[in-house]
Amino acid sequence: QVHLVESGGGSVQAGGSLRLSCVASGNTDCIYEMAWYRQAPGKEREFVSYNYRDGTTSYADSVKGRFSISQDNANNTAWLQMNSLKPEDTAMYYCKTGGVVAHSCNYWGQGTQVTVSS
Repeated sequence: QVHLVESGGGSVQAGGSLRLSCVASGNTDCIYEMAWYRQAPGKEREFVSYNYRDGTTSYADSVKGRFSISQDNANNTAWLQMNSLKPEDTAMYYCKTGGVVAHSCNYWGQGTQVTVSS
């Protein structure tokens, strides 16, 4: 079992920045991937970014060039630096883990709210 705790959400004006954190505890040996997803009211949860232990990263097209993911493998912590925020970035942001084997080590955090006003 892996327990994830996100923090760093808040309310900012468009163009502002926030840095989200996700700390994993428990059976963290299974973690190969740490990722961020988001869900806006009335919409489905969508992928934002992932980071593998080997440093491979990926971003949704909507956040490329504005968001940056990083990870401290030793401390099982991931961050999502969000710059040039837009009102459409408003959502609950969730941290998720994944293992080397597909669908393994699949855990979600409770989420942290990000609100961007115009």
